[in-house]
Amino acid sequence: MNEIPGDLRFKKSHEWVRVEADGSATIGISDHAQDLLGDIVFVELPEIGAQMSAEDEVAIVESVKAASDVYSPISGEIIEVNEVLLDNPEIINESPYHEGWFYKLQPSDSEEINELLSPEQYGDICEE
Repeated sequence: MNEIPGDLRFKKSHEWVRVEADGSATIGISDHAQDLLGDIVFVELPEIGAQMSAEDEVAIVESVKAASDVYSPISGEIIEVNEVLLDNPEIINESPYHEGWFYKLQPSDSEEINELLSPEQYGDICEE
């Protein structure tokens, strides 16, 4: 079973959200997702300042196996991207919940976070 931190919320499509102390949200893909993808070789990140709605395609991840879209789990404005991933996309494989985050956004509707899956619910989906 893959690691699932207790402070995150998830989408069925394997994106995670961590709400930070300042109210911003950090977003990445789960350990389960990076495991399914295999060795990640390229990441396309969103533009800072872009407005995202929940379910919008926001990034692309390419691995030796496949290319996959990353969807925004919640709505808001992109305020930061993890530029380290542009030169070192393998960090996603090594640390999907910490150094391998994709972007941060300022949520436009904080209630959307409550609609996401708990770590336990997400774990059940991964086991199916």
